[in-house]
Amino acid sequence: MIRPSRPLSALAAGATVAVALTGCASGASTPAATSDLAIGETDLSAVCPANVVIQTDWNPQADQGGLFTLLGPDSTIDAGKKSVSGPLMSKGSWTGVNVEIRAGGPAIGFSGVPAQMYTDPDILLGWVNTDDAIAASDTLPTTAVLSTFEKAPWAIMWDPKTYPDVHSIADLGKTDATVRYFDGTTYMDYLTGSGLLRADQLDGSYDGTPAAFIAADGKAAQQGFATVEPWVYENAIPEWARPLDYQLVADTGYPIYAVALAVRSADVEQQSACLSALVPVIQQASVDYFADPEPANARIVSAVEQYDNGWVYPAEEASNSTVQQRALGLAANGGDGTFGSFDAERVAKVQSIVTPILSAKGVSVADGLTPESLATNRFLDASIALP
Repeated sequence: MIRPSRPLSALAAGATVAVALTGCASGASTPAATSDLAIGETDLSAVCPANVVIQTDWNPQADQGGLFTLLGPDSTIDAGKKSVSGPLMSKGSWTGVNVEIRAGGPAIGFSGVPAQMYTDPDILLGWVNTDDAIAASDTLPTTAVLSTFEKAPWAIMWDPKTYPDVHSIADLGKTDATVRYFDGTTYMDYLTGSGLLRADQLDGSYDGTPAAFIAADGKAAQQGFATVEPWVYENAIPEWARPLDYQLVADTGYPIYAVALAVRSADVEQQSACLSALVPVIQQASVDYFADPEPANARIVSAVEQYDNGWVYPAEEASNSTVQQRALGLAANGGDGTFGSFDAERVAKVQSIVTPILSAKGVSVADGLTPESLATNRFLDASIALP
């Protein structure tokens, strides 16, 4: 199964055996002992929870490389809980606390991340898209504190052999191609509402598998992730085995911040001391990941193998994703030159696009919702940037 932008179906349950990431120990479900570790320059122990829990929205993948860079070599996988944990490291030194990275999607019954954050108070940070934050703002408010991606990786892809004159989503809208997608995807409402695609082209039956796309033999287009499907279809699906063309939805004027690290909005103040110290550590880990991605990618691939829940993620795919994140401008500094920063005007634009769509669907948006309540640069270190 290929990752959906908003997962709607379940996968098979995975194995329940927890194993050490290094393969040296089995049955471990907690981080290696830290009593012999010295705390380095950054000490989070006085201000952060002893175990910093981060909830992602899907299975481990290279999109989470910055998070997995927080982990040192003694990290452990818990295949039953679908989590990886260990000492939280900063520039090679322990910070005095542990970190636990939890899988989303099938691991949490395809629950939305805001809902999971409010269900489990142990979660400090979660991956939340701007449009999902707006949709949840009335009952499950979250505030983003670090932008993982400057551009969202969501894309619409098509077969260039079948459609040689299609070079954009707008071009695709002028054809008779069916466009398969996960029903309920907000950006598809934007694409049809803005006239880029026609409602009569849409087929909301996409289930994350390639069967229907292959059966259509290039006549249908499909949603996907620019860091995933183009490589998978060309390199890992023998029935297709040829290039795809695609356009990022972000490049059509839908500028959400995808999978931004967010907290429950009340924790902006309640956890401010921790966030002030922790967020720069995650910023730096994200920058460090792109300088040396292989250790984190190895942890990601190993975790996927141990989770064994139907998600397949070979090392070659992880490496390609890392390259594409930079090449496509997905992982990039904000307009102010800082990695992880938010532009309030851009958040306001997302609000102006998404709020009418949600209202038409009967989704209540919080009264008085502001860009500042959805995202803040308060905890970022302005000096941290990708080269």
